[in-house]
Amino acid sequence: MSSSSHYHYHYQPNNDDDAEFESLFDELLQIPDIIVEPKERRKRIFIERNREEGNIKLWNDYFSETPTYPSNIFRRRFRMSKSLFLLIVHRLSTEVEYFAETEDAVGRSSLSALQKCTAAIRQLAYGGGADTVDEYVRLGETTARKCLHKFTAAIIQLFGEEYLRRPTSEDLERLLHIGEERGFPGMIGSIDCMHWEWKNCPSNWKGMYSRGTDKPTIVLEAVASYDLWIWHAFFGAPGTMNDLNVLDRSPVFDDIIYGRAPGVDFTVNGREYNYAYYLTDGIYPEWATFIKSIRLPQGDKNKLFAKKQESVRKDVERAFGVLQARFAVIKNPSNLWDKSKIANIMRACIILHNMIVEDERRTQSPDETFQDADISFCVKMPTQQFDNVDYVAQQIRDTPIHTQLKLDLIENIWEKFGFEN
Repeated sequence: MSSSSHYHYHYQPNNDDDAEFESLFDELLQIPDIIVEPKERRKRIFIERNREEGNIKLWNDYFSETPTYPSNIFRRRFRMSKSLFLLIVHRLSTEVEYFAETEDAVGRSSLSALQKCTAAIRQLAYGGGADTVDEYVRLGETTARKCLHKFTAAIIQLFGEEYLRRPTSEDLERLLHIGEERGFPGMIGSIDCMHWEWKNCPSNWKGMYSRGTDKPTIVLEAVASYDLWIWHAFFGAPGTMNDLNVLDRSPVFDDIIYGRAPGVDFTVNGREYNYAYYLTDGIYPEWATFIKSIRLPQGDKNKLFAKKQESVRKDVERAFGVLQARFAVIKNPSNLWDKSKIANIMRACIILHNMIVEDERRTQSPDETFQDADISFCVKMPTQQFDNVDYVAQQIRDTPIHTQLKLDLIENIWEKFGFEN
């Protein structure tokens, strides 16, 4: 085959095919229904709330030189004094970026720190939905909810180290003196647990965090002292846990076991002891660090001991009651979805509670309180961590020490208060 015929065999231009393809393409372009037009984007709903007017109204109602509402109404609605609230607002506005006032591109001011903090406090105090503050404070539901979570995180960051801490040696001395005056030498507080129902626990977690029809809860363990401002709190996993289950997870004695806590030596009825103790209800075990009441007391001494123990132990019950009355958000079931945000709300409420109590309590100076008093205890700062933690843990859980301490306390209370009967 010649080269010309070979070339003709492999390639032969066909102008008719090209014309047919172009005509089909033109027909497709002329059918408008085949090309789907993009949907119109829904614009975000914007409500002009006049936030500047809301800020002016809030200022005139509560913070001006001649406010509309007096201090007692401020205290009821904000759960604290005006001076303490303004201190919190100042710290947040100067140290937390979210609460600092800014301007947008057109020079309009943002929500003020007063508006943001007021929205957060109202949600904590009344436990209502995020949109309940919209009409007065002038910020939307999403913004109000964000203010709440930013506020609780900021309270923990700025004030947690001071107001949610372990007792110092000075705190222990004060608490031990108060305990001794009430008939319980070596007592530093009352311990108990509180449960906060988690209403919106994800359904696939409920089987893991609850049993049967019981609803999941966030558990708070706390130690309340005489004036309610020292708390030792932690958060257990949500679920149906009683005090014993929580105690297994509790770090309340970790510092004692590992030698990080100040040591306490005290004397009861002429006998020396080395570990401070808490007053508890009947469900707690018979450890050397727990003193329970007597369920069915027989005899005048036992009856007097039970009466005094139950009277003093109500401190922690009152503490929970005051905390829930002050911040209704932890009294009502939680509608949140995030465990960490629930925990932040609880911690922030405890910190605010302690700040309020410290701001309002009326105590004497330490020199006038007990420096010259006849005391039977000694607080020692920790010098080094213990090597034998098992031995210390065994001493804390020692039942014979518990029994002997309880007998000595019965005698001490009878000697101190028996004449009243």
